[in-house]
Amino acid sequence: MTGNGLLVGRFQPLHHGHVTLVDHLRRTYRPDTLFVVIGSSQASHTYHDPFTAGERFEMLLRVIRAERWTDLWPVPVADLNHHTLWVRHVESLLPAFTMVFTNDPLTRMLFEEAGYEVPKLPLFHRGVYQGTEIRRRMALGLPWQEAVPGAVTRFLEEIKGEERVRLLAGAEGPSVSPPLGHEASPGPSPPP
Repeated sequence: MTGNGLLVGRFQPLHHGHVTLVDHLRRTYRPDTLFVVIGSSQASHTYHDPFTAGERFEMLLRVIRAERWTDLWPVPVADLNHHTLWVRHVESLLPAFTMVFTNDPLTRMLFEEAGYEVPKLPLFHRGVYQGTEIRRRMALGLPWQEAVPGAVTRFLEEIKGEERVRLLAGAEGPSVSPPLGHEASPGPSPPP
């Protein structure tokens, strides 16, 4: 690939699946710069989106430093709630990019309709490395730390992230009970 790439995610929280995906993108596509869009940057303090854009930016910065990635640039981008304008909004915030990376079906469709190449991406250990599962574990007081990089674990402990997720889960009343057959499942194992 020549040019810059764009990776879109919410990073609620950043986990080993994200890190493995970035390594895969850097190795496979070799973008000059990989812009990492922190999507839904306006959203925070809900069970679905517990962390602020600044907190997610900090998670990314700590992992970028730990991994010694010099070609990644985090960029918070708010939702517009007007889907046909969102791609143009992203384009207005960033230097030119030639390829977009996402597993979100709506984001994929919007960028493809705008003429971008959006390759199909692998999911790495999706059952374990998934924000929904990590937040569920936090809400229930189950082990979650091994699903995120050490730098993210330390940061979430500093900001009392687990306590926030637990409080938000109780306040919003989402169903955070373990999936059937997983009531006593051990914590995730670290990536290979």
